[in-house]
Order: sequence, then C-alpha cells, then structure tokens
Amino acid sequence: MPETPSSRRVALLTLGCARNEVDSEELAARLDAGGWEVGTDAEGADVVVVNTCGFVEKAKQDSIDTLLAAADTGAKVVAAGCMAERYGKELADNLPEANAVLGFDDYTDITDRLDAVLRGESLDAHTPRDRRELLPITPVKRHTAKVVVPGHATVDEHTPAHLRTVLRRRLDSGPVASLKLASGCDRRCAFCAIPAFRGAFVSRDPQELLAEAEWLAKTGVRELVLVSENSTSYGKDLGDPRLLEKLLPQLAAVEGIVRVRASYLQPAETRPGLVEAIATTPGVAAYYDLSFQHSSEPVLRRMRRFGSTERFLELLDSARKLAPAAGARSNFIVGFPGETKQDVEELMRFLTEARLDAVGIFDYSDEDGTEAAGLPGKVSEAAIKRRYDRVTALVEELCAQRAEERLGSTVEVLVDTVEDGEVEGRAGHQAPEVDGSTTLVAGEAGVDVSALRPGDLVRARVTGTEGVDLIAVPMEMISAAPVPR
Repeated sequence: MPETPSSRRVALLTLGCARNEVDSEELAARLDAGGWEVGTDAEGADVVVVNTCGFVEKAKQDSIDTLLAAADTGAKVVAAGCMAERYGKELADNLPEANAVLGFDDYTDITDRLDAVLRGESLDAHTPRDRRELLPITPVKRHTAKVVVPGHATVDEHTPAHLRTVLRRRLDSGPVASLKLASGCDRRCAFCAIPAFRGAFVSRDPQELLAEAEWLAKTGVRELVLVSENSTSYGKDLGDPRLLEKLLPQLAAVEGIVRVRASYLQPAETRPGLVEAIATTPGVAAYYDLSFQHSSEPVLRRMRRFGSTERFLELLDSARKLAPAAGARSNFIVGFPGETKQDVEELMRFLTEARLDAVGIFDYSDEDGTEAAGLPGKVSEAAIKRRYDRVTALVEELCAQRAEERLGSTVEVLVDTVEDGEVEGRAGHQAPEVDGSTTLVAGEAGVDVSALRPGDLVRARVTGTEGVDLIAVPMEMISAAPVPR
C-alpha cells in the first residue's frame, strides 16, 4: 500500500444548519488528531470535504454546486453530511466528480477514509437506510446502543463526562458558537425527511454539555446557541423532560458566557415552565424560535402537527407577559397539499397578529420518502408561487414594523464583527445569521464605538431601523470581551 503523505491539507466546507457546523467541528478535531492540516479554504487543499445539506431541493442543489466548484480546484472531493447520508450510492453514481461519498458511519474513521481518498483508492458508498431503525423505540434505552450520532462522539466513554477531552475543533474564531443538545427527531411531520436520515431522538448528557460550554468559553465564545432537531424534547430519553429548564441557568453561569439562546422549539411541546425559564433566567435570551409551519388547523393536521392560530397566539402572549420585549421567529410552508385560499387567509391573519421579529417562508415541494409527497390535493406551482410572493411581501412589511416598535427601547447587543469602522452585533431578539442585526453608531454620550471589539456586550438605545435591522447607540458596557492572551 502506498504511504500516506506526512503533510496533507483538508478544507471543510459546511452547508445548511448550525447542527452541521457542530458536526464539521467534530470532523475537524478527528482530522487534526490524525495529522491533517485543517482549514476552510479550498484553495491549495489536498482534499475538500463538503458537509452537505439534504433538507429541501434548493439546499440539495446548493450542495451539488459546491461539490462541483470544489472539483474545479483540482483537489480530491468528498461529500459528507445529510445529503450524502440520505442518498449514498445514488449520489455517488450521479456525481462522478466526488471521489467519495461518506455516510455518518464513516465519521469515526474519517482520517482513514481521507487518507485512502488521497492515495487514490476507491471507496464504496453506502446504501441508505432509515436510521430510526438503528436505535431502540423506547427513548430511555437509546443511550446503550452503539450507533454513530454526529456531534455526540466522546474520546473516552469510561471517563466522567465533565473530565473528557472535548472532541471538537473550532473552524472560526467568532464570539458565537452552537452547542448541540441532541440529534434526531421522533416526530412524524408529513413534509419532513430528516428523521429518516438523522435518526431517532437522542439527548446529550448535561454534564458533557456543560464541559463543552466551558471549553467553548475558553476559546473566546460569549454566546451559546443551543441547537437540535427538537430542543423541547431534550431530556425525555434521560428520564427528565424538564431537563432543558434546569440546564439553561447552568449554562448561563459558565464563566465567560454572557448569553445563552435556545432554538428549534416545537410549539406542541413548549411547556409553561420552559417559557418561563427562557423569559426570566438571567443570561438567557428572551427569544422564542418556534416551529409553527402554518396556523390553519386543517393544514396542520395534514402536516401531522398540532396547534391553531389561537393556540399559537396564546403561546406567544404567555411569553410576552413574562418578557414584553421578547423576540420570536418562525418558519412557514405555503402550498402544502390541500391548502386552500381560506387556509392562506388564516395564515396571514396569524402573521398579522403574531408580531414576529423574523419569519422564514418556504414554498412547498415534494420530498423523497415523505408522506406529503403522496398526498392528494397538490397545489399548482403557479398558485404556490403567488401565495409565496403574497405571504413574503406581508411578512417583510410586518417584520419591519416590528423592528420599528423597538425604536427608543434599550437592547443588549453582543458585538459580532468590527470591520472598516463598522460595528455590527445582535440584540437578544436576533439570532445569528437567520434574523436581523444591530449596527452600533456613535452618540453624544456613552461607550466609545471605536473601542468596541467582538465579544463585547453593551446596553444600547435603538435610534433607527432598516427593515428588520436596528441602528443603536451604545450607552453602557455590560461585559467586555476578554483581552486575547
């Protein structure tokens, strides 16, 4: 067998959600330990690993485009991540530009796999299977199963969680990082294929999460974004469905962490205790990332989901009674099979009354292997586009109005970037990348804007808006970022 070069470079390109970012950083740690020089720039790399997204058609096309662009660099190209797991051999057969297609089961041996690719060896792509079948049906028995779950790996399972080496290598140096609470999902939403290739729901040990949070803080992280497929299920397989409520204050107390943000909340599972914990715990953003998807009861039932306009409004109202300035965002699908004009009107009524800070609108498309793909009552593409355009125009107006409601208010802004004199950060109601941002500008008094650094947390007064984005004057330094050693 030919020898493996002593010096080899790999670029990790990550597409899709924040959960994928955590998975990439696990792969980075494994590759670093295996002697690879790890980065995120494809130029000059020996191997480019594309951590793909397989959620919807547009994301899959982005993944293919990225793989093809990587092949143009002359490097060996490897497809990993959700799209690679979901399609396996089919993707390999249809994308000869990829030198290998790796599934989640390959992650533990990623160094050996890339060494083989670099030597020019051919690796057989896997035949996809429903990963829910790999774990016991009973949630509390899942932790005994030896199944590869990206983002959950440990260096030594026999060492107490809080003493283990964190199997993660950061791929950027920003003040915000995602912390994966759990993987997989036990829900059966008719439009979603994720559970089939991500598997059943599995929580991570809370002590392991606290240890990783402490490690992240030591790397300069100031805000933790808690991610999973369904954060409201956290702890159910550990025997405590209220575990997230207990974990939030512990994470917020980690030295160096100034903000903890929960995301991916399932409305049907968002209990009053969790609403209160998010609204009232010091150091936790009063922010509700609620997966509504629609508000018309008939559509929600066909989606195999629960709720209604009134129930969702009551949920938002319960949060705002505790924290009047709380932020809220959600995603919605228009054009689901069987959706009528009346259903769209009901959705627009909800959006108008909900006063959400950020909204994502998706136009429905059939996804392989989902129940919805076989449902009758398909809405025509032309009708879907009309509805999409109409609802999108409405939410752009409503979210801009919601931002204007914050004029004159005081917000706590975490500085993300300082570039060419422009200081940009996010208030508590603004999650990274998916929501708006806040630009900090000089005022007559208060904090010197020119002295601000990424990671600083300041109290600021909102003086202007641009769509969903805010403009604010920093008035007080709440917590300065540690000076790099």
